[in-house]
Amino acid sequence: MHRLAGQLFCRKEETGALAKADHMKPHRPEPGEVIAVLKRIMAENGREYLPHYLFAGFCLLTMAGATAFIPWVMRPLIDDVFYGERFDLVPWICIAIAVVFVIRGFATYGQAVTLAKIGNNLVARYQKRLFDHLMRLGLDFYTDTRSGRLAAQINENVLGVRNLLNMTLKSLAGDAVLLVALVIAMIALDPLLSVIALLIGPPLIFAVNKIMRRLRSVARQSVEVNARLVGAMQEATQGVAVVKAFTMEEQLSRKLANLIAESEQRANKIARVSERVTPISEILAGLAIAGVIGYAAVRAFGSGEPPGSVFGFITALLLAYDPARKLARIQVNLERSLVNARMIYEILDTKPRQRDRADATDLIVDRGEIRFEDVSFSYSNSLPVLSRVSFTAAAGKSTAIVGESGAGKSTLIALLERFYDLTGGVITIDGHDIAGVTRHSLRKAMAYVSQQPYLFEGTIRDNIRYGRPDATDDEIEAAARQAQAHDFIMAMPQGYETVVAENGMAFSGGQRQRLSIARAIVRNAPILLLDEATSALDNESEKRVQQALETVMKDRTTIVIAHRLSTVVHADNIVVMEAGRIVEQGTHAELLRDRNGIYYRFSQMQSRATPDLLDEAGAATDEAADMEELRDKA
Repeated sequence: MHRLAGQLFCRKEETGALAKADHMKPHRPEPGEVIAVLKRIMAENGREYLPHYLFAGFCLLTMAGATAFIPWVMRPLIDDVFYGERFDLVPWICIAIAVVFVIRGFATYGQAVTLAKIGNNLVARYQKRLFDHLMRLGLDFYTDTRSGRLAAQINENVLGVRNLLNMTLKSLAGDAVLLVALVIAMIALDPLLSVIALLIGPPLIFAVNKIMRRLRSVARQSVEVNARLVGAMQEATQGVAVVKAFTMEEQLSRKLANLIAESEQRANKIARVSERVTPISEILAGLAIAGVIGYAAVRAFGSGEPPGSVFGFITALLLAYDPARKLARIQVNLERSLVNARMIYEILDTKPRQRDRADATDLIVDRGEIRFEDVSFSYSNSLPVLSRVSFTAAAGKSTAIVGESGAGKSTLIALLERFYDLTGGVITIDGHDIAGVTRHSLRKAMAYVSQQPYLFEGTIRDNIRYGRPDATDDEIEAAARQAQAHDFIMAMPQGYETVVAENGMAFSGGQRQRLSIARAIVRNAPILLLDEATSALDNESEKRVQQALETVMKDRTTIVIAHRLSTVVHADNIVVMEAGRIVEQGTHAELLRDRNGIYYRFSQMQSRATPDLLDEAGAATDEAADMEELRDKA
């Protein structure tokens, strides 16, 4: 199936490139898109986190109230203590200030821990949700998507949902409330000075909106470039053997250097755009504060009033600068998180093409007879792969499918497992159209061994148990013995508890294949699918595994795809394919009688390459045919 996926990727590479080019175009969100995404996130998660958000909001309001209280202390401190020389008030004022900062400290701790807990749980929830959704998507999705880039995109973007919620809560319940409280204090202390100070609002809002529109496109492009970079690194490390074998180090280094340079350029551009808010806000704030202090000084010089109100106002103004600065940046930061959140939802909103029908039922395999009736299939209208293929895989018998590369052999298995939907025709199991049964029950009835075995993270025992989660240790070891894998497993330092390296790189190809076969054996399914199951084995290992497979194949409906005819000579029926069509059918002995046939040509070519193995198998088949002929004559 890996070979099939590779063929599909090549066929769709041009389409994928066009899609990627379109994907890289800057997205121009509607003005209310932040609110729309927030509504969706809250609708999906708000109910569960409501008590936690209420507590975090209470902490933020407490912080805002405590901070807004500080300017009110300044007026009695200046007017009564320093100007009126009432030093008896000093202890009370000191206690009040200390209490304010104690309250601020505990409230800050409470909101920070609560929001972190919510954020971490949100990340975990969306990671699980993304993985579950990716497992439901069909094989066609992965043929159009680079796995390394997809993983990088998920890792980089999943934090966007958390940041979007946390920043919104902090800005609304924290900074906005604090700013309003301080503005109220400023107005109460001195209305005229408040008007002067608030004149900076309109130009600051205008500047932020202009920066925000520029940042949208830059942030999207940066995420895309970083995903390509991390994906390319991951693929290079996974294929390091091929990289070194073809001396590709310099080529890949140049490619990655270009991606790194592009990523750095995008990151610098984001910094230049997003940080433009800082000098603008600082300049406007500086002008406002300078104007307020200058006017207050002129007014105090002429009126002779106590300066307590002015000092209280200036204190409130300086304290208001920090939440005002944060609110000025919040929309810029929200835009960056919005880009991340949207890209996560683009994946979650991708609909699986292969879906179960509304009236789909579970498949119950009685005998296991498989019929392909006029099956046609194409990956695109201009690229037919199968054309009116019809044959029967008899129940409890083995059916072999042979042919040159590209004949459509692996596609038959992909269609049988409903990785793709048929273009035409019907596939039935015991008379049940597989299009009308659930995919889970269909695939549960099958055990599959691919041409390129894949091992997952975990121990050897875990990898075999993936075939059937409820399998006992004894069943796992029995399956390993049947697959001729037990001996080399026990030679490992920890036996069945040996941890598998990435994709089993510590094992030989033949060992990985035998573990894959053990996984299929322990599944104990009525239908067995073998796609070049012995292709990675040497002749001696192939003999041992073939003997094991003959035991496993007994009384099971088996479909075998093979290039090496030595693995199919004992099949009950052999289907020969060419260019997506069936050209010959029969047993090994029957097909060899036609010396002008394709199968005979394959046999002659391979007998010269591996004479011993094929001749031995052929001799056994010929002997069985002679015995059958003698019985018929008798």
